[in-house]
Amino acid sequence: MGFSLEDWGWDAGWADAFAPDAALKLLPARVAAQQRGLLTVATESGMRPARTTGAMRHKATGTADLPAVGDWIACEANPGEETLTVRRILPRRTKLSRKAAGETLEEQIIAANLDAVVIMTALNADFNLRRLERFLAVVRESGAEPIVALNKADACAEPGPYLGDARTAAGDAAVIAISAKTGDGLAVLERWIKPGRTVGFVGTSGVGKSTLVNRLLGREALKTKETRAGDERGRHTTTHRELFVLDGGGVLLDTPGMREMAFWEADQGFQESFADIETLAEQCRFKDCVHASEPGCAVKAAIESGSIPAARLESMNKLKKEMEFQKRRVDPAAAAETKRQWKSINKSLKKHPKYKR
Repeated sequence: MGFSLEDWGWDAGWADAFAPDAALKLLPARVAAQQRGLLTVATESGMRPARTTGAMRHKATGTADLPAVGDWIACEANPGEETLTVRRILPRRTKLSRKAAGETLEEQIIAANLDAVVIMTALNADFNLRRLERFLAVVRESGAEPIVALNKADACAEPGPYLGDARTAAGDAAVIAISAKTGDGLAVLERWIKPGRTVGFVGTSGVGKSTLVNRLLGREALKTKETRAGDERGRHTTTHRELFVLDGGGVLLDTPGMREMAFWEADQGFQESFADIETLAEQCRFKDCVHASEPGCAVKAAIESGSIPAARLESMNKLKKEMEFQKRRVDPAAAAETKRQWKSINKSLKKHPKYKR
C-alpha cells in the first residue's frame, strides 16, 4: 500500500517551512529510518535511499546537526540515480535527545518531530520508578507529550501498586495499563494515535515496544523475543529507529531498548517532572532551602506526612546534580560560575575563626 506525504505527517506548516526549497525545485521527504549512517526517506513517489553531502557533514558540530529519524528534509534528485541528496533539514518542532552513551560529550537525537512519546515499562520486576522519572524529564524537555504505558498487565496479578507509584511520578501525564500480548487497553492509545500525528515508543529492552507496534500495525513488522524467566528482563531485538504508518492513520516510531537515558538538556523537563516538589518549595520559610534540616520546610513536612515519598526527593536531588554536572561540561560559562562560587565559599571559610590550615 502506498502512502502520501500527508500520511507521514506533512501539513500546511511544513509546506510553509519548505517554500524556499520548493522554489529551488527540491523534494520534500521525511527520514523514516537510519541505520549505520544510511537514510531511508519517505517521498511522494515512495521510499528512497538518501545521503548527506560532505559539506553538510563538515559544517556539522555534531551528529545533532545531521538528519535524524523523524526529520523533514529538502532533497535533490540526481539524474539516473535512485539515491537522493539531502540539502537541508527543516526546523524541528520537537527533539527527543540524550547525551550519547559512553564518555563522548555529544548530543544524540533519538527522534525529531514527535507529537507524543509513550514511555513503556513492564508490570514486573523490571519496573523502576527512578528510571521512569528520568525518562519523563527527557520526554518533557523534547516538547512532545509524555504518556506512561505499563505493559504486561496480562501477567500481573496486582497492578495497583505499580499504577499508584507511576502516577505519583508522572504528575499530569497519562498513565495506562496495557497488554501488548492480548491487546487489552490498547484502545486508549487511540486518543494520541491519529492521522497526521507521530507517536514514539521508548523504554528498556524487553518491555514490549516491538510487540505493541506489531499489534497496532496488524502485522509482524518487527522481530520480538520473550523475556528471560530468571529476572523478567527482555532481550534486545530492535537494532535501529524506524517510522511506520498505520493503515488507519498515524505514524509510529519504534526504538531500540535504552538502559541509559543521560541528560543533555533538561531544565524545563526537570522542572515539569518535579512540579509537585517545586510548588511546595515555594512555601518553605527560606528561599534557599535544600529540604534537609531547615525549620519551616514545606517539602520535609510533606514527606513526614506521607504525601510525598522521601525517595522522590532523593531522586530529584540526584538527577539535579547530574543535570548540573552535565551543564558545566557543556557550558563553559556555567563551569566558571561554579568555580567562582566555590572560590567565594573557600574565602569565607578562611576568615572563620575555626578555620585551620
